[in-house]
Amino acid sequence: MSARILITMDDLSTAVPLNAAFEAAGFSTAMFSALDDPRGTVRRESPELVILTGGVHEPHAVQLAALARDAEISTLALLEPTDSERAERVGRLGVTETMMKPVAPDDAVATARRLIERRGLQERTGIIGESAAIQEVLVKIEQMAPVSSTVLIQGESGTGKELVAKGIHDLSPRRGKPFIAVNCAALPESLLESELFGHEKGAFTGAAERRLGRFELADTGTIFLDEIGEIPASVQVKLLRVLESRAFFRVGGTQPIKVDVRVVAATNRSLRDAVSLGEFRDDLYYRLNVLNIYLPPLRDRREDIPLLVRRFIRELARAHDRTFRGITPEAMERLVNAPWPGNVRQLRNLIESMVVLAPGAEIRAADIPADVLDGPGTLLPVRIGSLVRDGGGGNGPGTHELEFILRSLIDLKLQVEELRRRLDEGPGRVQVIEVGDHSVDDVLADGGDNGAPPPVLYRSGMTMAEVERAAIEAALHEHRGNRRRAAEVLGIGERTLYRKIKAYHLE
Repeated sequence: MSARILITMDDLSTAVPLNAAFEAAGFSTAMFSALDDPRGTVRRESPELVILTGGVHEPHAVQLAALARDAEISTLALLEPTDSERAERVGRLGVTETMMKPVAPDDAVATARRLIERRGLQERTGIIGESAAIQEVLVKIEQMAPVSSTVLIQGESGTGKELVAKGIHDLSPRRGKPFIAVNCAALPESLLESELFGHEKGAFTGAAERRLGRFELADTGTIFLDEIGEIPASVQVKLLRVLESRAFFRVGGTQPIKVDVRVVAATNRSLRDAVSLGEFRDDLYYRLNVLNIYLPPLRDRREDIPLLVRRFIRELARAHDRTFRGITPEAMERLVNAPWPGNVRQLRNLIESMVVLAPGAEIRAADIPADVLDGPGTLLPVRIGSLVRDGGGGNGPGTHELEFILRSLIDLKLQVEELRRRLDEGPGRVQVIEVGDHSVDDVLADGGDNGAPPPVLYRSGMTMAEVERAAIEAALHEHRGNRRRAAEVLGIGERTLYRKIKAYHLE
């Protein structure tokens, strides 16, 4: 390797043997003195790794670690045994990894090589983060890439599942071959089979010529099936056949077509739950789940948010040709503590909007929209006071926002009333009744004796959020947890129901 290593000279007895070991291993090295200018040195040397041999809490070392962190350069700190209890504090300086002295030069070289390769993998895949969860994902990508086994990637929307799939492909022997991505949820059932497997001329009305499917286009490469949990049962059977035999028929075709393709699938829902509810074939699930990668939501790896924010600011400021200094500490703290239901995708979109629209040359706390900090959820309770204060005069933006929220509340009330009327129609439907002064448990007990579906409980004074929760709970109970049927009864989309189940902790 010809990577450039910057070694501090704070501990010469450690730095000199390390310098010799790295040069012997084929690395290019440079030495850094406490008298040198950290910023100028980093700019001049452009290292791929910085090694702090001592004095990690000295001003020059702290500045060097911060510069390396901001430039996304890995840092290895060699700590004295007396610093063991301060290792966590060292990590907060932006240090990627620590080792305790005495350090064998060969061990330091091996660690440095791993850190450099891992940083290179992040650059190639676009998966950014220093958290243990993301490092585990990167390790799995490295392990899974060389083989051809099917991979199932699980994680919430916006966590970067397609980046993982692309990373697996780019590190595999199939790199340079086709990588075909298919969003299964975006295609109606009538078109999905034709999109995946192709069709012959005249196979159906409008099939004026033969068309190759995505599996044929991905031959010798990788096909990425996103939202795999949304494919209908009829297509599940045919997909299972492809996974078992690597052969399929075009729609309207009579000759089997063999393909050499690696399948990587992704889902933002639990396929295990879908199997238990009869919505997904168990044999297909086992075929897909040969190798498994779980991508954690952004809220579970908040230590990666500053790194992501700085990366997005640099990329988007360059893309939009804007001179941008960065972000204030207060704004960064608020972003770190935000709920991020849309995960990394939501964070990137927010940074782009602020880079384009922020009045200054840096992101301030006041530039962050309130709904990002508060998260989604129901409209009740509403922080009306802050909106009025922010609006200033009677015709300011606070007044307009307040009017919008009031209109939204009225619309929501009408929707809930319509929902109650719809649920009250016909036998076997969910019934909305008023509890009055009776206890909820008593009413539920009465409703279960005669085998009738449980009612949606309504008590005078309940908020619309509470009515909504009760309606969802009753619909799920009536249909034995089948989310698709419950969503149909409630008149909402299945994904909307899934989000509300999580929001109301009904799982």
